Formats: sequence, structure tokens, C-alpha cells
Amino acid sequence: MPMIRHLFTSPGHNFYGHHGQEPGSHPIQEHGEIELVAGKGIVGDRFFGWKEDYKGQITFIDMAVIDRIREHAGNPDLPATAFRRNVVTSDIDLNALIGERFLLNGIPLEGTEECRPCYWMDEACGKPGTEELMQGHGGLRCRILESGRLRPGAATLETPVC
Repeated sequence: MPMIRHLFTSPGHNFYGHHGQEPGSHPIQEHGEIELVAGKGIVGDRFFGWKEDYKGQITFIDMAVIDRIREHAGNPDLPATAFRRNVVTSDIDLNALIGERFLLNGIPLEGTEECRPCYWMDEACGKPGTEELMQGHGGLRCRILESGRLRPGAATLETPVC
């Protein structure tokens, strides 16, 4: 059964735009509910209103990937926040949603591309080779087509939606 495991936002960028610099120290907050605004992003998140038609208004990662990286890093306590994605899911094939319009808990989204891992993943997860291991499994970037709210728990997924 598809599940939404965690919902996160961060008010600022720790890695994005920090090439050649130290990472930022903005906290990531976990939420019992997040508000999605069509064409803008998640209220309170660093990418909210980032740019017009931005393809990463909300990001997803699979819990199975997090577990694989925890094993790779030898750190079963590696927090899901290390990956800097907004929504942690399970039992949803995120790669299959690239280029698709779909409904998640009734909210229309458009999967735009893989949320590709970058070299910061090695540092964020504390183990060289993390970026390489995540290639093709970095998650999903989406546009928010209609406003709504997401909460953790059982999820409904309808695809494709025209």
C-alpha cells in the first residue's frame, strides 16, 4: 500500500548554490501536514516561489533508498532529513512518474524529472560513494498543479491523469 512516511521543509538552502563553499546550516522541520500551493511550492520551504514554473516545487524520495544508503553508510540512524527531499514515500515507483501527471491523495502533480543526487550526498550521508549509489534513485521532482494539503499515512495514487 502506498504510504507517505515523512513531510519536511527547510527555510533555506544548505547545499544548493553552495558550490565551492561550506554547506549552510538551515534546519529541516518535520510536519504533520504541509500546504501545497499550485505553481509555487510548499508554504515555508526554501523553493516556495523560487521561479516561475519551477520543476522542483515538491520533491520525493523512497524510504527503500534511504534504507539502502543507511546500510551503505553503516549508519542505521542516518536521518531521512539528510536527503533534503520534502516527502518520503514507500511503495510508490517514483521513476515511473517522471513525465506523468498523477494524483497523490487527490492533489494533481506533474512528475518533471529525477531529483538527481549531487556530490553533496557523500558529505550529507557521511560516506563516499553515496552519490553514485543513488544515481537513478534520487527521487522525483514535481510541479504542483492544484493546491492542497498532504499528511503522513496511507496514500492514494492515481496515474496517469490527463
